[in-house]
Amino acid sequence: DGGVIDEAGYATITDRKKDVIISGGENVSSIEVEDTLFSHPAVAEVAVIGVPDEKWGETIKALVVLADGASTDERALIDHCREILAHFKCPTSVEFRDELSRTATGKLQKFKLRAPYWEGMEKQIN
Repeated sequence: DGGVIDEAGYATITDRKKDVIISGGENVSSIEVEDTLFSHPAVAEVAVIGVPDEKWGETIKALVVLADGASTDERALIDHCREILAHFKCPTSVEFRDELSRTATGKLQKFKLRAPYWEGMEKQIN
């Protein structure tokens, strides 16, 4: 796990090291991007993963399940992130899904969500 320690000595966990996305040499916390997307009213569930990118090494992809009866599009969600986050932290693509892969206890299985994008790649960053 990775995190920060504030001036008072309190530690805050920011993300699992394996879920940090390295895009163009910048470390991006998947949790920070997920929290931003969760603040959009149309989003019920989200997982943010790094996928291969020829130029940047990895780029940010959001896998989104919409709330019942809600509608939005990729551009609206990316724009929502750009209003809150530095642009390098924003998804470059959004994929809408009916559900996200989870364990029996409900934990996201990001390794399963990432796997299809990295299949056949010689080198995997995360």
